[in-house]
Amino acid sequence: MYLKEHNKLETKMKKTVEYLKDDLSTVRAGRANPKLLEKIMVDYYGTKTPLNQVANISAPEPRVLVVKPWDVNILEDIEKAIQASDLGINPGNDGKIIRLVIPQLTEERRKDLIKTIKKEVEKAKVALRNERRDTIDVFKKMEKKSEMTEDDLRDAEDKVQDLIEKYSGKIDELYDEKEKEILEV
Repeated sequence: MYLKEHNKLETKMKKTVEYLKDDLSTVRAGRANPKLLEKIMVDYYGTKTPLNQVANISAPEPRVLVVKPWDVNILEDIEKAIQASDLGINPGNDGKIIRLVIPQLTEERRKDLIKTIKKEVEKAKVALRNERRDTIDVFKKMEKKSEMTEDDLRDAEDKVQDLIEKYSGKIDELYDEKEKEILEV
């Protein structure tokens, strides 16, 4: 009876966790990761295009990213886009590829990054709580319409709470991993 709503809730929670995971992967942690450049948009012949759609991005060394455009004519546009981003990395252009040397993070920058990821984690947890509230509201309406009993409502609420704890735990794990990665020297 309430299984459909329960499954919808779990799907929403999975999406929330996946979104957070993707978001955290773009946070620079002193290590080269091609995902750092994922949000960079390049002016490709008048159209804003994601960098990973106009170039190959690789990490040949732990602190170096190499961007090799498929069309060398847009090398300068890629360089401008990277400079305009909030990465704080100066690109090196040799005429064929762009090299990005990821600098070591300062202690202050590490603390700022941790504050940033804490905010993102909190947003994800708020989203989970909102999803829980909306689902419980649906269950309460079902109970008022006599589509479910009071016992079923309590059972459904317990199952929703179990889900919230499960996905909240996953969010905490993501935070712990990212914090460890950022604090790693």
